[in-house]
Amino acid sequence: SSPRFCSRALHAPTHQHHHLQQNPHSMASFRYHQYQIVGRRVPTEQEPAPQVYRMKLWALDATRARSKFWYFLSRLRKVKKANGQIIACNEIFEKDDTTVKNYGVWIRYQSRVGFHNAYKEYRETTMNAAVDALYTEMASRHRVRAHALQIIKIAEVANEDVRRDNTRQFLADDVSFPVVRKTLRHDSKSQKTTFKYQRPNFAIL
Repeated sequence: SSPRFCSRALHAPTHQHHHLQQNPHSMASFRYHQYQIVGRRVPTEQEPAPQVYRMKLWALDATRARSKFWYFLSRLRKVKKANGQIIACNEIFEKDDTTVKNYGVWIRYQSRVGFHNAYKEYRETTMNAAVDALYTEMASRHRVRAHALQIIKIAEVANEDVRRDNTRQFLADDVSFPVVRKTLRHDSKSQKTTFKYQRPNFAIL
């Protein structure tokens, strides 16, 4: 995913500190989680306060997130794990995870013929769900392996800025969905009651 760098060096302790937050209110489980990794080069006498770098990325767990951090930082700023240190590793959660939103994802991936840039749109409740849908679609439609896919940017897209027809079809005010399977109540008056011990099952697609 796209790295973001701090504009100034931060004075942080020299020891490594890993902190992973837990969200007790999260109801859904996703394969990919968003992490914020903060790291820098190990301080020396020549450079006692090195530049601090912050990166937001998606990974399966905190260990893989730190591995991705060193992967990108070693190529962008020539700082590798051997001469660097992790200051913080935090998982990022969204405040509103119950409202459906439009997400646009800018990616770069490697196929069997070369490298490509692409833009994808998804309607999900969280960014983690959108990233899950991204990896699933790229693996099924384009045969892209997870290690060959990099997320450049992901952002919430307003309804008027949606580009894809597949996403735009859900934005109409009069959009409706058919009930394809419906459990009806008994037609006999002797079986009709106000309350049932079993809830009727409606499957909405």
